[in-house]
Amino acid sequence: MSVTLKLATSLDGRIATASGQSRWITGPESREQVHRLRAAHDAVLIGIETALADDPELTVRLPGYNGRQPARVVLDSRQRLTPECKLVRTAREVPTYVVATEAPSPALVDAGVKVLTVRAVGEDRPELRTVVEALAAEGLTDLFVEGGGQVAGSFLRCELVDALEWFRAPILVGGEGRPGVGALAVAALGEAPHFRRVEVNVLGDDLWERYARG
Repeated sequence: MSVTLKLATSLDGRIATASGQSRWITGPESREQVHRLRAAHDAVLIGIETALADDPELTVRLPGYNGRQPARVVLDSRQRLTPECKLVRTAREVPTYVVATEAPSPALVDAGVKVLTVRAVGEDRPELRTVVEALAAEGLTDLFVEGGGQVAGSFLRCELVDALEWFRAPILVGGEGRPGVGALAVAALGEAPHFRRVEVNVLGDDLWERYARG
């Protein structure tokens, strides 16, 4: 399994203001590139908080694109997704997975969502190594993680991230903004996840930085 983490942040690593406003931090060129990256992966993963707040489609939307759509995956321990959300409404058109820590919800299953039940850790959160194994068993071996700061931090803490795709906008949000990467429990610099920069591109006003695990 290969895991790529996508971050779209301000210069100071924020993905939203304190009030939650996040559209749009990065420009249209960066957002178009994200769609190209989605198309290159088997599955796109987000957390339930992002799913509830944004009601995303997580599809590839590029002019003239008629290729395969990646599967959509939501980390949703208690299966809080509703039948009315876009992901569930389109589950029969685009493969959609919910990763839960309890028995599958009949409402989600009836809508065409595949519920994967995995082991829970901490505050009833899916254990990520088990998640990766479960997705690999479904044939999803290239995972594109687009979740919020908590999901990003969790994948990094578990040392599951192989590559970073970091889109950085030329704005500053400040310390009260919401961080792109949540808590990592790093007590010393030697414990910090280390990556090496492999490429830098200019996309409109933004920078697109690519990193591989060091």
